[in-house]
Amino acid sequence: MSTRFWCETAWVDGEVATGVLLTADDTGTLTSVETGIDTPPTIAEVVPGFTLPGGVNAHSHAFHRILRGRTHGDGGTFWTWREVMYSVAATLSPENYETVARAVFAEMLAGGYTSVGEFHYVHHAPDGTPYGLGTDAESGRPRGDVSAHDEPRTHAMERALARAAASAGLRIRLLDTCYLTGGIDTDLSEEQARFGDGSIDGYMDRHAGLSKAFATEFPVNAPGESFVHVGSAIHSIRAVPAANLPRFAELEGPVHVHLSEQPTENDVCQAAYGTTPTQVLDRSGVVASNLSAVHATHLSDDDIATLGGAEANIVMCPCTEADLADGIGPARELADAGATISIGSDQHVVLDALRETQGMEAGERLRSGQRGRFSPAELITSLTKGGARSLDLPVGELAVGKACDFIAVRTDSIRTFGSVGEQIILSATSADVTMTVSGAQVRVRDGVHTELGEISELYRAAFAALGMED
Repeated sequence: MSTRFWCETAWVDGEVATGVLLTADDTGTLTSVETGIDTPPTIAEVVPGFTLPGGVNAHSHAFHRILRGRTHGDGGTFWTWREVMYSVAATLSPENYETVARAVFAEMLAGGYTSVGEFHYVHHAPDGTPYGLGTDAESGRPRGDVSAHDEPRTHAMERALARAAASAGLRIRLLDTCYLTGGIDTDLSEEQARFGDGSIDGYMDRHAGLSKAFATEFPVNAPGESFVHVGSAIHSIRAVPAANLPRFAELEGPVHVHLSEQPTENDVCQAAYGTTPTQVLDRSGVVASNLSAVHATHLSDDDIATLGGAEANIVMCPCTEADLADGIGPARELADAGATISIGSDQHVVLDALRETQGMEAGERLRSGQRGRFSPAELITSLTKGGARSLDLPVGELAVGKACDFIAVRTDSIRTFGSVGEQIILSATSADVTMTVSGAQVRVRDGVHTELGEISELYRAAFAALGMED
């Protein structure tokens, strides 16, 4: 069995093509991409407008979506915003987090994303006890072993996220995050207790167990049907001691890290280690082509050269960086130095792949006084192939052997009418996304999830699950 879509116009091999016929096999993997097919076959679904490979959201904290529209009343700073974030994190359980994440992931699909890198650090119960350990009958304290009876509860938060993504039809790279200290040479606070694993060995052991569990529960088969993948992450230089960083060079696959998001982070790093966070990572052997530096806002020229020379990935999150007053990172200079640029939504100020991409170019124009810092083609590449490289997923292109993941964008709306070719990347928003497809299945049509229904109702259930109905 195969599934076919005939696209009026589509982005294929780095240019606009007309009459594009996409054929996918029963795994949701593209087996044929034909252009110049003037008449749609009767067995193909017609896709009007402009078809783009599905957007790749390379940096997400799903539960941060709960903060949208709730942290602006008194201005504040990144650090005061963080305190509100901690208060939300404290309310999460595997059950309610699955409900929250399902709504967020459905909104991502409606917003033009078909894949996500979920930077996840809420691993344990609020007091830091790992899920699934049970308690000792005599002492009442958590056991150090996992019985067969408790096995389904191990990695409970991670499983909740994976199930939420799979049920929505969003491809996920769960970036299992190491978070050991509350700051350089500072213990975790009470609010951070559930993030930590005690030691780098504790993290590595749990990470290996998670990878093994997911390989069994969510086997990676053909590109189109492989929806759950595991990666690793260093929360930040503040949260992982420099002596522990070389262990991440031992891991295969993507490694992500929050890097130089705030000047304060650079200042404390300089005081402790005598150099910048980028150089600490480089000394540890972590800066490589599988590294993704998230934000990378406050960098020195040497930092840019180091990241570019290693052909590292950079995840820009323009809407979050603007919302938190982080600053504007040197995306153009990083790209020119050899880094690959990708896009993330981070705290989900908006879940709109097109606005997020436009935000990167807008920031570049504002800080440089020049237009066209990234061409429309480069912006599309950052949203698609760049993110695919960051997460090491078989997506980002309408090409044989890749997953059949794409979005369809209206070309005749009040925002897009008259847009020329790929320049629609600078005029469209998520309101123009009429169809989102992943694994050759239509997941969202005209803003409504085809299986989960109205996304606003999913959020109603999510806020109710958190006791935040008001």
